Amino acid sequence: MSKVKIFHNPRCGKSRETLKLLQEKMSDDQIEVVKYLEEIPSPEELKNVLSMLGIKAEELVRKNEKLWKENFKGQSYSEDELVQLMVDNPKLIERPIVLKGDKAVIGRPPENVYDII
Repeated sequence: MSKVKIFHNPRCGKSRETLKLLQEKMSDDQIEVVKYLEEIPSPEELKNVLSMLGIKAEELVRKNEKLWKENFKGQSYSEDELVQLMVDNPKLIERPIVLKGDKAVIGRPPENVYDII
């Protein structure tokens, strides 16, 4: 079984639930936990994740975050600008994201991880 990577925020309930589901199905050495608020993905890494998810940057932005509403809502951004906004403000990245091989899912609901593990 190949390794999975989870972009994880320990303060997020959905992220914790998703990690728990992974831990129930896999051993700890098969799970790479990336605390993305501390280990911020590069723009290239985030673009790769978007490609694996098959979505645009706009769909990965947490638009209900206070940070988004107060600073960015109602403005128009290019794909590259949105990626850079998420890199500069990782709280805006939807979570959790689980990657395995060339597949990825957003753990909302957490059971989505079953599609790739």
